Amino acid sequence: MPPTLALAIWLVLLVTLFVYDPAKPAKASAALWVPLIRLFFLGSRSPSLWLGPSYGSAAQGLEDGSPLDRTIYMLLTVAAIVILVSRRFQWGDFFARNKALIALVAFGLLSVAWSDFPLPTFKKWFRDAGVYMVVLVVLSDPRPLEAVRTVLRRVFYLLVPLSVVLVKYYPYLGKSYSAWGSQEYTGVSTSKNMLGVMCLVSGIFFFWDTVTHWQERKDKRARRVILVDIAFIAMTLWLLNLSRSDTSAVCLAIGCLAIAAAHSKFGRRGRGWVKTLAPVSFIVYLILTVGFGMGAQLSEAVGRSGNMSDRTHIWQVLLSVPINPFLGTGYQSFWLGWRVRWVWARLVGDTVLEAHNGYLQIYLDLGLIGLFLLCTFLIASYRKICKRLKPLTPLGSLGLGLWTLLLFYNVTEASFEADLLLVTFLLAAISVPERAVHRAPVVRPVDVDFAGMPAGIEIMDQGWSGAAQAKRTAEALEQ
Repeated sequence: MPPTLALAIWLVLLVTLFVYDPAKPAKASAALWVPLIRLFFLGSRSPSLWLGPSYGSAAQGLEDGSPLDRTIYMLLTVAAIVILVSRRFQWGDFFARNKALIALVAFGLLSVAWSDFPLPTFKKWFRDAGVYMVVLVVLSDPRPLEAVRTVLRRVFYLLVPLSVVLVKYYPYLGKSYSAWGSQEYTGVSTSKNMLGVMCLVSGIFFFWDTVTHWQERKDKRARRVILVDIAFIAMTLWLLNLSRSDTSAVCLAIGCLAIAAAHSKFGRRGRGWVKTLAPVSFIVYLILTVGFGMGAQLSEAVGRSGNMSDRTHIWQVLLSVPINPFLGTGYQSFWLGWRVRWVWARLVGDTVLEAHNGYLQIYLDLGLIGLFLLCTFLIASYRKICKRLKPLTPLGSLGLGLWTLLLFYNVTEASFEADLLLVTFLLAAISVPERAVHRAPVVRPVDVDFAGMPAGIEIMDQGWSGAAQAKRTAEALEQ
C-alpha cells in the first residue's frame, strides 16, 4: 500500500471515530480540545519535533528549549486558565483537598532558588504547571467521568493508529537507531521506551473501559463500545511487542490485574483485600530486591538481564555525583551543565539523559525532602482511591490500576514528572471541587395563623417533578 494512501485511510478512520464513535457522549464540552491537544504532545513529540529536525532537537530542549514549543504550550496554558476562570474554579477548596500534591509542586518551584540554572528550571516548572491546568479543565467538567473517558479515548484514537501507520509506511519517522546501531520502533514518540509508555497507558485505559462496560454488554451501544476497545487493545499489544519495552509490558499486566480484582466478585466481597493487595505487593517486592538481593533473579524472570540492562551501573554512577542530599539540584535540573558531562565520562559509550528510576530522579532533582513529599503524595492519593472503591466507582478502579503500576514502573523507569502516565494517573486520583449543577430544593414554612394551622408553604422549585413536590408538601404539612 502506498504511504499516502495509508495516511489517507488513517485520517478517514480518525474522522469516522470522532464523529460516529459509539462511546461519544451526548454533549461534550468544546473546552476538552485544550487538554486533548496537550496530551497528544505529551504522548508523542513536541511541536518543534513534529515539524522536523531543523526546528528543534532533544538536546536543544535541555537548557534553552524551543521557542515554538514555549509559544504553543503557553497558549494552551492560558486557554486552560481562562476556562477555569470562566467556570469559577474554587482554588482554595482544591488546595485544601490536595495538600500533598500542592506541597510537592510548590517545593519544585522553590527549588529555583538553589538551582545552578534558575531560568531553565523555572521554564520547566512553568511548562509542567500548564499540564496540571489542563488536568483541572477535564476534572472540572460538569460530567467529569465522561470528560476523562472522552479525552483519553480521543488521544489514543490519534496516537495508536498513527503509530501503526508511521511504523509500517513511514519508517524514517516511526523507527530510529540506538547508540549501538540496533533498530528501534518509536511510532509517534521519540524512543522505544516512550512508545512503551504510550502503549501502557492506552492498554490500561481500554482494558478498564471494557471491564466497566462489560455488565452492559447486552445493550447494543455497549457492545459497539466493547468491540472498539478490543480493536484498540489488539493494536496496542502489537505496538507494545514491537517496542520491546519489558517494563511497560509487565506493568500493563500488573495494572490490568488490579482493575480485574476490583471488579471481580471476590473483590466486591472483600474490599479490604483489594485495598491492601497493591501496597503489600510492592513492599514484598522491595524486601526481595533490597533486603534479600533478589533483584537480578526477578529481572531475569521477566526476560531482562540480571543487571536490568546496565541500570544498576547507571544508578551507582548517579548516586556518586556530589549534590545536596536534602535539597537536590533543582526541579529537573540534574541533567544540565557539568553534571551531564561528569556522568557521561563515567558511563563510557552510554549517553543517558535519565536516571531510569523515578524515585532516584526525584532525589537527584529535589533531594530527600522532595522524595518525602512524593511518598506523602502517593499515600494521600491512595487513600482517596480507596474511598472510591467502596462503593466501587469507575475512576476508583482506574486509579487503583494506575497507582499500582506507577509504583512498579518507576523502579526501572522515571515517570514522576509531567508525562502521559502521571497525567493519566492524576485524572483518576486527585479530587476537585464539585460543580453544583442543580441546587437542592428549599422548603420554608411560613407564618402560622392563630388556630395553629399553617397559613401556607412556600416551595422553591429547582427541577423537582410534580409528584416530588406533592410529597414534600405533605411532609411539611405533617410537621
